[in-house]
Amino acid sequence: MASSHTLEQICIEQPTTLEKSPKITTQNKSTTKQVVERAQWLRAAVLGANDGLLSTASLLLGVGAVKDDRWSMALAGLAGALAGACSMAVGEYVSVSTQRDIEEKHYFQENKPSYSSREIVLPNPHKAAGASALAFLSGSVVPLIPAALVVDHAMRVVVIVVVATLALALLGWASAEFGGSFRPKVSALRVVVGGWLAMAVTYALLKPFDRDHDKKD
Repeated sequence: MASSHTLEQICIEQPTTLEKSPKITTQNKSTTKQVVERAQWLRAAVLGANDGLLSTASLLLGVGAVKDDRWSMALAGLAGALAGACSMAVGEYVSVSTQRDIEEKHYFQENKPSYSSREIVLPNPHKAAGASALAFLSGSVVPLIPAALVVDHAMRVVVIVVVATLALALLGWASAEFGGSFRPKVSALRVVVGGWLAMAVTYALLKPFDRDHDKKD
């Protein structure tokens, strides 16, 4: 009798356990999706700042290879930062809008009878565009400050390289952390070395156009 009673309890309790498990699974999936989406946004912001930093620093060094004038460098860097931010915003808007359309179509195909756009959380292309532009500008400000404030030309170039190197290392480490890398220091080193190559190539390719120093010589 005791064995029969235990078997009945197992049979009665079993459906209850199976009924609760899908809810837990759904909650876990929802939580995981939120964490992944948040990490993607943070990583995109870090990468946007990295793009703004490196492209503006390389542009400033390229102009500095040809012109000694401080304001020429600063204005060229500012123009590049604004153009880059607009380009990033447009690209992000188009990309996220496409992603939104795909997700909405996929959800509609799976839930045709009870479809409602209010039931799902879709990516916002306007917020994505604004965040991308802001991230790019935030990175661009780092090399723009020494370009505008340091008077001596040689010292200005050195300070831009040093400041950009430190910022690239920080952003490389942060990007690795947000991306879940186990070796953030190695990732930071890769970003720094890549940044040095980009700045060196830009400076070297534009240096032959330095006619001002040729005239002085």
